[in-house]
Amino acid sequence: MTEPLPSPSFRPLYEQIKILLTQSLVAGEWKPGEAIPSEMELASRFRVSQGTVRKAIDELASEHILVRRQGKGTYVASHSEPAYQYRFLRVMPDSGEKLHPRNVLLELRKGKASADIARALAVKAGSPVHVIKRVLEFRDRPLILDEMVLAATRFPGLTVARLEEYKGSMYSFYEEVYGLRMIRAEERIRAVAAREPAAGLLRVAAGAPLLCVDRIAFTYGDMPVEWRRGLCATDGFSYFNELA
Repeated sequence: MTEPLPSPSFRPLYEQIKILLTQSLVAGEWKPGEAIPSEMELASRFRVSQGTVRKAIDELASEHILVRRQGKGTYVASHSEPAYQYRFLRVMPDSGEKLHPRNVLLELRKGKASADIARALAVKAGSPVHVIKRVLEFRDRPLILDEMVLAATRFPGLTVARLEEYKGSMYSFYEEVYGLRMIRAEERIRAVAAREPAAGLLRVAAGAPLLCVDRIAFTYGDMPVEWRRGLCATDGFSYFNELA
């Protein structure tokens, strides 16, 4: 006789511990950059074996939510760390150089969420939003024109001054100023022809090919935080992604 299939509702114990750890992160028990308790302490807390906790932590580390530091312990990953600062920036020079772009803020304005944006950000249509436009430059060459939309209720007090004063990446800004760490993103990529004013801002001819990247970025608990459209000039640059 064949063995009965497991119930679809069954979850291995380490996955249950992974969920509990994620819930603690959502609740803000451990902040980005802070150490979490040791495997032994967590095993005692959840009344499971240390091996079960280790497997749950391994999963979270593979998802870039936690980071292990040899001889120091396990920490909540942070966008302020060099290894994570530009994790979501996928347009790279064909030369292989490390990309350290300069952020040129063009605009911050208030708006209302369209039906599509509201769906992406899990808010009601017409809800107040912040719209940010900027250009990312590489060696004084404009490379990416970004438009970002954020739910205003999640980013109270957002001003041009706060954006311009901050010198790190946008995701570091979300994390350090608003306590919202981006842990994953969904992207849709297509080729488009450059139109004004994008062509002028990126210093390309009207009709030149651009890469259009639409992204929704999520924090803990799979809560969408940012909708973004990036128009990328790819002469000498490529969209790079490593698939494992």
